[in-house]
Amino acid sequence: MSHLGARITHIGPGRVHIVLPACPEVTQQHGYIHAGATSAVADTAGGYAALTLFDEESDVLTVEYKINLLAPAAGDHLEAIGTVLRSGRTLTVCQLEVYGVRADGARKLVANGQQTLIRVNRPAA
Repeated sequence: MSHLGARITHIGPGRVHIVLPACPEVTQQHGYIHAGATSAVADTAGGYAALTLFDEESDVLTVEYKINLLAPAAGDHLEAIGTVLRSGRTLTVCQLEVYGVRADGARKLVANGQQTLIRVNRPAA
């Protein structure tokens, strides 16, 4: 995420927001933020949202996710929001939303999806 310039802006129980600034490194040939970058911040927001509900010995891996790209990812930055829909002992399901945000604060939903994560033990250091 640091390579993309993304940063976490909100952490709460079962909910994480990640902001990705628009810059040439993450845009595609038409000037929109690339679907790969959009998907990456969505996947990461959901993963961290799930982690907020687990103990310190736990980690998560994405089992699957589906993203619907609803509109070109345009704006000053993207805001990805991961929200836990159901946290289980083994599997967790999250809702993923990505908004294009303009400098004036106007927001537009550009992608949404759903993700399934598996809880695993954190690897030994």
